Parts: sequence; structure tokens; C-alpha cells
Amino acid sequence: MTDPNQPADQPSTPPPAPAPQQPYAAAPPPAYAPPAEQTVPGKTLGIVAFVLSFFMQLIALILGIVALVQSRKAGQKNGFALAAIIISAVLMVIGIIVGIILLVAFGAGMAAICDGVPPGVYELEGGGTITCG
Repeated sequence: MTDPNQPADQPSTPPPAPAPQQPYAAAPPPAYAPPAEQTVPGKTLGIVAFVLSFFMQLIALILGIVALVQSRKAGQKNGFALAAIIISAVLMVIGIIVGIILLVAFGAGMAAICDGVPPGVYELEGGGTITCG
């Protein structure tokens, strides 16, 4: 069969040989993530102390002091640790004052019960006993 675009007297030319392929280039190096922020030593401990300062003041006070010392050694500020120390100390003082008031009130109430009665052991209507004298 002849090609209508080429005259019959010219031989058909073979297609050109494919050019040699280059090997694949090496993959680019991975993009590095930005360096992680440095954590403040004692920051997590300060947050824990802050939360505990409302429930367990003595433990929170100790943890807050430890967290504050760790942060100060690293040259950082730790607001949570400082707040935990302040809140714990204030609530402990309030607790001691309330405890003393309750103790005095209970003692005064007991003294009022024994006023005007001779010394001895008395049974209460609720089932308890009181020793006066």
C-alpha cells in the first residue's frame, strides 16, 4: 500500500529513534517543620497546682513552689504557679480562721450546756452523753 502523501518512488523513512531518557532526579529533601517551641519547665506542674489550689491547698502550695522554682531556674515566668501559691495560701489562712471560729463556737456551746448544772455525766435526748464539771 502506498502513502498518498509520499510518491511511490521514495522509500518511507522509519520513525526517529526515541531519545535516551534521563534517569529520574533525586527527590528534594523533606521540608523540615519549624522547631517546636521550647516548653517552660514547671509550666504543666504550675497548671496542676493552680487547679488543685481550690481543693487541696497544702498539696497545691507545695507543687506551686516547686513549679515556680523550676521556671525561675530556666529564666522563665510562671503565672499559674504564682497564682497557685497565692490562692493556696489565702485559702489555707481562711480555713484556719474558720476552723478556730468553729472550735470557739463549739466550745462556747458546750460551756453553755453545762452552765447551771452540777458536775456529772448527763445523757442527751439524741442519745449522746455530756460530762460537765
